[in-house]
Amino acid sequence: MLAATLGYDEAAGISPDSYRPPPGLARPSAAKAAALSWITANETALAGLSDQIWRYAELSLREWNSSRAVAELLRSNGFTINWGAAGLPAAFVASYGNEGPVLGFNAEYDALPGLSQKPGASVHDPLVYNYDAYGPQYGPGHGDGHNLLGVGGAGAAVAVARALQATGLKATVKLFGSTGEEQLVGKAYAVKAGVYDGLDAFLDWHPFNATLSFWNTTSALMSATFTFLGASGHGGTPLGNKSGLDGALLTATMSEYLREKNVAPSGRFHYAIINGGAAPNVTPDMCSIWFFIREGSPERAQVLYDKIVECAKAAAQASQTRLVHKFHAGTWNLLASKAGSELLNDNMLQIGAPRFTDADQALARAIQKSLGKPQTGMPTELVPLTPPAASYTGGLSTDSADVSWQAPTAVLLAAAFPPGLPNHNWGLTATAATNIGHQAMLSAARYLAAAAVDLIEQPALLDGMRQEFADRKSVLTWKSLIPDGQQPPIYQPPPDFLAATGQSFPPAGLQWPVPAIVATEQLGTTGPTLPPVT
Repeated sequence: MLAATLGYDEAAGISPDSYRPPPGLARPSAAKAAALSWITANETALAGLSDQIWRYAELSLREWNSSRAVAELLRSNGFTINWGAAGLPAAFVASYGNEGPVLGFNAEYDALPGLSQKPGASVHDPLVYNYDAYGPQYGPGHGDGHNLLGVGGAGAAVAVARALQATGLKATVKLFGSTGEEQLVGKAYAVKAGVYDGLDAFLDWHPFNATLSFWNTTSALMSATFTFLGASGHGGTPLGNKSGLDGALLTATMSEYLREKNVAPSGRFHYAIINGGAAPNVTPDMCSIWFFIREGSPERAQVLYDKIVECAKAAAQASQTRLVHKFHAGTWNLLASKAGSELLNDNMLQIGAPRFTDADQALARAIQKSLGKPQTGMPTELVPLTPPAASYTGGLSTDSADVSWQAPTAVLLAAAFPPGLPNHNWGLTATAATNIGHQAMLSAARYLAAAAVDLIEQPALLDGMRQEFADRKSVLTWKSLIPDGQQPPIYQPPPDFLAATGQSFPPAGLQWPVPAIVATEQLGTTGPTLPPVT
């Protein structure tokens, strides 16, 4: 993995001290002008669609309305839509043309739990607040900006298709509607099923707090749940009860002891307890803890994953519960294209950074103040393109990483929320439905579309990406982390979604209903019966 990513750059003599991005890659043309003109003419419609998906705020693998909205933009602009990619109902592939190089774009549209926020609000003020006297919760929200991501990718794909119409250039444009990215599910299963086969290049972006292209890597990730099954009983007479929550808490506690001696600087793991009981006077007989495990390569992630599995086994033994262990998804590290990044960067320099108004800057500074960060406002310049750092110390993951091992992948980030803020925060939910988010989305669409036109009009650029891709991949063989025969996590779509998309449920080859996980454990012993005291 190191040889394919950072080691490749080192062997090629690429140094942060001496590197200079090559100029002259992006060239003006009638086709590029047509693509950019379409985006400009449709700014209001694209922003409106993004805001519509923001309001849906649908969770992973259940983006019924959001996926249809993105697909309709593409269908109405001449794309053919094929639903149910890899057996995932909310996934689709939209295609335009059938000649020339095959270029792929990405659309995601899932929200995150607990990140509801009113649009443009500079203090934490959830749009959806679910009252409960004992445990209130916030509703879901687009705290990773996937409403922007999906429309930006789709807008770029349509813009390129319009450029083909206007100029007669030959290419095949594909937009992959990807469900469940926040759970690292959609592309991992779709890649294994061959959905992304045949691409000549893949162009992607993500909302961020700065605007730049890059060819750094990301962390490999494994996702799994550990469900502990026991025997319920009254909390006031707990002798003999077997608590699933005990098993989950013991797993969490034991895993924390791994951090000092078993987790490298490139490693991460984090967890959430899913169903820890509803009342203190009922011992829960079922509880699940969900882990994400990240590392600098799939092999290193597997080592850390196996240690957490052993913690769960020991926790089940100690809590006298039964363990049901479920692997859900896994994805590789990103293999980004240096040549693709350089092409994006050159187009970004020509097009310019996102433009923010005085009101945008005031909102950004107010959000930064609320979250205790320097009040710098939104960035007004591009971040210069630089090589990745010489060592990898871990970080984010993406299921686009699996796509990056199937085709040369060019990636950029666009400023959709203020500097100093992380992704997965209410501050991003707040800006994702404002002009700040709109400008990031529109800029990203322009950057992606312009670079795609260059790849079509300048075959040598595409050849360079292909050669770099082959060279990087030559040092190892990619293999999906999804086991053969593994069924993806799925939810049953509503009837109107199935009717509108022409699908039936369950998809072929998938089992529904999924077998129930039920606690059938006996109550524990309380010791021998004692003779009466007389």
